[in-house]
Amino acid sequence: MGKNFSIATVSLLLLLASTNAVQVFDVKSYGAKPNGDITQALTQAWKAACAVAGSKVVISTGAYKLGSVTLLGPCKGAIEFNLQGTLQSPSDVESFKGKDGWVIFEKIDSLTVSGGGVFDGKGQTAWQKNNCAKDYNCNILPMNIRFNFITNSIVQDITSKDSKFFHINLLECKNLQFQHVTITAPANSPNTDGIHIGRSSQINITNANIGTGDDCISIGDGTQDITIKSITCGPGHGISIGSLGRYENEQPVSGIRVIGSTFINTDNGVRIKTWPASPTGTASDMHFENITMKDVANPVLIDQNYCPNKQCSNESPSKVKISNVSFKDIKGTSSTQEAVKLICSKSVQCQQVVVTDIDLTYKEGGSATSTCVNVQPEVSGKQNPPACTKKI
Repeated sequence: MGKNFSIATVSLLLLLASTNAVQVFDVKSYGAKPNGDITQALTQAWKAACAVAGSKVVISTGAYKLGSVTLLGPCKGAIEFNLQGTLQSPSDVESFKGKDGWVIFEKIDSLTVSGGGVFDGKGQTAWQKNNCAKDYNCNILPMNIRFNFITNSIVQDITSKDSKFFHINLLECKNLQFQHVTITAPANSPNTDGIHIGRSSQINITNANIGTGDDCISIGDGTQDITIKSITCGPGHGISIGSLGRYENEQPVSGIRVIGSTFINTDNGVRIKTWPASPTGTASDMHFENITMKDVANPVLIDQNYCPNKQCSNESPSKVKISNVSFKDIKGTSSTQEAVKLICSKSVQCQQVVVTDIDLTYKEGGSATSTCVNVQPEVSGKQNPPACTKKI
C-alpha cells in the first residue's frame, strides 16, 4: 500500500513537472535561416508560443534580418524572448511606413527578454534625416525596442546598438526590471536616448552600461517609483528627469532614485529639466546619491529654462513645481567651471532641496563654482565648490 502510494505520488509529480515545462519555439522551425529575413518566422513562432502556458521563443546565434514586428499579448502564461544572435533592422526609414518602433512588445504579463543577443538598429542613414534640432514638431524615427503595457517582467543580458531614435522606450509599464543591459551609439547620434521611461511605475534598472548621443536614461511625465542603480553612463547627456512641461495635461513625476552610478565624459551628469512657458505640473521625491563624475559637464543640474536649439518661448517661467530633491555624496571632476547649477523657476521656486557632501573639482584647475537661482538649498557636509557661490 505504501509502495503504491509512493509510486502514485512520484507519477503525479512527474506529470505536474511535464505540464509546467517550458515549451521551446525555435524560429528555425518556422523557416528562419541565418542572414535571411525572419520577420514571418518570428511572427509565427511568437503567435504559437503566446498561445500556450509557459513558453520560450528562441533565436539562436547568427545574424538575421528583421522588419518591424509587434509581439502582442496577452499570452496564456509566462513567455521568454531568448535572443542569442543579432537582429538587424532595415536601414531605410521608409520601410517602416510611419511606425515609430522596430521590435514592439505589447500587452504582456510575465515577459522575459534575455539571451545575450544584439538588437542592431542600423541607424547611421536615419540619423542624417533627423531634423529634430530644427523642427519643434519633428517626426519620430523608429525606436529599437518598445515596451508598451508590460507588467511583472524582466529584461536582462541584451544589447541595443545604433537605434534610429530612442533605444528602449517604456509606456504604461509596471514592475519591470532591467539587468545587465548594454546600450551603445556614437556620441554624435541624435536623439538616441538609452532608456526612456514614460507613464510607468516600479521600474528598476541595475548594472547597465549605456553610451549614446543623448540621455543615457530619461524620465518622462507620469513616472513613479523608479530605481536606477550601478549605471555606467557615457558618452551622452547624462541621466535626466524630463524634459517636463512641454505638453498639456502631463502627469506628476515622483519617487525617482539614482544611486551608485558613474558618469564619464557626458554633457551633463544628474539633471532635472523643465520647459519655460509650461503648463502647471509637479516633480517631487527625487534623489541622487553616491555618484562619481569623470570629466563631466554640468555634473549637478536643475534647469527650469530648458530650451534646446531655441525652439521655445521663454518669455514666461516654467510652472512645473520641483520639491523634495536631494544631491548627496557626488564627487569627481567637472569639465565646466560651473559644477553645480540649481536654476529654478521664479514662478514656482524649488522647495526642500538638499545638497550634502559634494566634492567636484574643475579639471582645468582653479576653483569650481555653484549657482543658485530661485532656490535656497539645505546644505550640509563637504561643499566643494562652496554652495551657491553665485546667487541670482
